[in-house]
Amino acid sequence: MWQIKYLLAVVAVSATVSACAESGSQSKAKTVESVWLESMVAKNHVGLDRLNQTALQSACSNAESQVVSDTEREQLQQEATKSVAYPADGVFLGNWQQGEAIAGNGKGMQWSDNPNEPNGGNCYACHQMSPDEVAYGTVGPSLRNYGMRGVSEAMLKYTWAKIWNPQVYLVCSHMPRFGDAGILDEQQIRDVMAYLFDPASPVNRK
Repeated sequence: MWQIKYLLAVVAVSATVSACAESGSQSKAKTVESVWLESMVAKNHVGLDRLNQTALQSACSNAESQVVSDTEREQLQQEATKSVAYPADGVFLGNWQQGEAIAGNGKGMQWSDNPNEPNGGNCYACHQMSPDEVAYGTVGPSLRNYGMRGVSEAMLKYTWAKIWNPQVYLVCSHMPRFGDAGILDEQQIRDVMAYLFDPASPVNRK
């Protein structure tokens, strides 16, 4: 009998310790979150509202860096597709020289930037484009000779949507949502498109 009582006591103690550990873990997690939030301050034109995630950002921020299910991924991708606003006048291409300046401009969206000046695209942070620029990131694919892919309507719409909201094609893409997030306006996207497609653009120089 004493053996049974001993085992029951061990089980009870183990359960209590487990419950305390779980409670402590949750408490610690809340503390870490609160410390993180309290460490953030609004500065100049940059507010704390940037900490608010969209449903898609929340889904792509879980520990596995994966959307929970195929159904959720499809739903989020459909929402991203709906967000794309194609040019109403059907003109996809602007001035490639202006696009070159936008692609090479890394300013904008930071507290130290002038909010009255247009944002840059900072494209070279992730992509190779002109052969004249030797400092570029490799997070994204090389866009050298992008115009060689042709200027069909399908290609123009694909590229426009990719710039406007890349999550149309890759739901957890790390590429900024230049149009959807208001980083670049419609004319700026036209100019970047021209920088990619125009035969005279350095991007397409052999």
